[in-house]
Amino acid sequence: MKFDRRTFLKSSAMAGVAASGAMVNGAFFSSPAFAQSNKVINFLSAENLTGNWDPTSHTTLGQINFESFVFGYLTRAPMTPDNPDELVFELAESMELLDEHRLQFKLRKGVKFHNGEPFTAADVKATFEYASKPDRPAAWYPGQVTVDVVDDHTAVVNTKEHGYPASLYWFLSAFLPIMSKKDIEGGALSATPNGTGAFKFVKQDGNTSVLEANPDFILGAPKVPGINMTFVGDATTRMLSLLSGEADIIERLEGEQVETIKEKTGFVINEAVSVENKYLWFRCSKEPFNDPRLRKAVAHAIDRDVILEIMGVSGTPSNAWISPVKFGYVDTPNYPEYSPEKCQALLAEAGFPGGQGLPKLEYITSVGFYPKTKEYGEIITAMLQEQGFDIEYSAMEIAAWADRLYDRPGGGPGHMIDCGWATGSPEPDLVLRTHFHSSSKRICGIEDPELDSVLDKERNATDPAVRKKIIQEELMPMLAEKVPALSLFTSVFIHAMREDLKGLYIYPNGMIDASKATNA
Repeated sequence: MKFDRRTFLKSSAMAGVAASGAMVNGAFFSSPAFAQSNKVINFLSAENLTGNWDPTSHTTLGQINFESFVFGYLTRAPMTPDNPDELVFELAESMELLDEHRLQFKLRKGVKFHNGEPFTAADVKATFEYASKPDRPAAWYPGQVTVDVVDDHTAVVNTKEHGYPASLYWFLSAFLPIMSKKDIEGGALSATPNGTGAFKFVKQDGNTSVLEANPDFILGAPKVPGINMTFVGDATTRMLSLLSGEADIIERLEGEQVETIKEKTGFVINEAVSVENKYLWFRCSKEPFNDPRLRKAVAHAIDRDVILEIMGVSGTPSNAWISPVKFGYVDTPNYPEYSPEKCQALLAEAGFPGGQGLPKLEYITSVGFYPKTKEYGEIITAMLQEQGFDIEYSAMEIAAWADRLYDRPGGGPGHMIDCGWATGSPEPDLVLRTHFHSSSKRICGIEDPELDSVLDKERNATDPAVRKKIIQEELMPMLAEKVPALSLFTSVFIHAMREDLKGLYIYPNGMIDASKATNA
């Protein structure tokens, strides 16, 4: 079987990308020469770190950002709009698809975990096999996997006994933080973060995760002595902290804050089309949204152009259920656009003319993390009420919203819920299969044999070109008809930083590579 690796892989290591001073999606800031610096980077995160330290239990962006500092990955994925399929090597030196069910990784030698233990193929085996268990909260994988250890520095992902192609792990290689076999087997995984990344975890001090530079980092010791990653939930507070000098870099800015910072000297704004789409999820597991006609009626009632006007620099159009920087994106021809006439026709067809007879529908959203959710949530509520839907609008603090996010037996809380979804890899199934296959119900809880069939078909396609065609020509049009969720827009991740902070690489999923950063 032929597999064109040139389409999917960049042969240079991440160190080569960072040292080159190249710009990827506007997200890499360089200086002519890196000078030693003794200043810790103070990074204000928009999301708190919760739960234990086991990466396979993490589903939030804040946790994923933390892992990008502390843990190593076989590959990394820059995910630029011009080349969304690109990968670069980190803990792996190469990877090769041996046949339909075997993907081989050659690993770097001399890598050590932060506790001093050597990194080997046994750690890759333990990580992949543990993380792909169906009981792991972050098990966004096509299914169980077996890893064959050839020698200390050769690992082969083997999917033959599990019934799907190993090529799916091509992109997933850039998603999974590599953990220590001893930590997984000995129970230390939840207690202490122990990776191979550029920074070591020191302690948790209230809302601040204190990290120090790892002098043995395989791609070169960091230039800064450490990072303080602090949760600050309010966007205005984050901005004021940057302007006052308390913070070096902040994330998740809104348009007005961007304009305020641009008026000041000494700061840099970075805007990057992200891997995150913002969705209005329907509770397909309970009435009335177990009927696709009603879901589609809501979709036709929403003018997404108005929402984009509210978002300003924080959003960009998306006519699919994945971001434009992910493998398989397409402007779906039958994507449900704003049409009050189609909305009313579908309501009548479903037996609720003008919305008569529909129950009160709760629409849940969050405040304090995503930009403008309250503002555009109020607009969506008004649009739906105009078409005859009786909407109860609930804007909640992050903790209360997160407690209501996922579907449950008999149907999750509310009827519609606003949530974004971002992943660390170009792999589209981290969104598509995670949410829309009956075997992996997350937010919408849909169970649909037709969707299952086409999701299985694209997953099992061994040729990437064939798989992309199935996603674009079969799966996306089917999602447009069934509408288990409406993708409102693709997020633009906005970071602001002091201009003296240089050498950062910001990924489209919000992760930050600070291994070559200087902070004068």
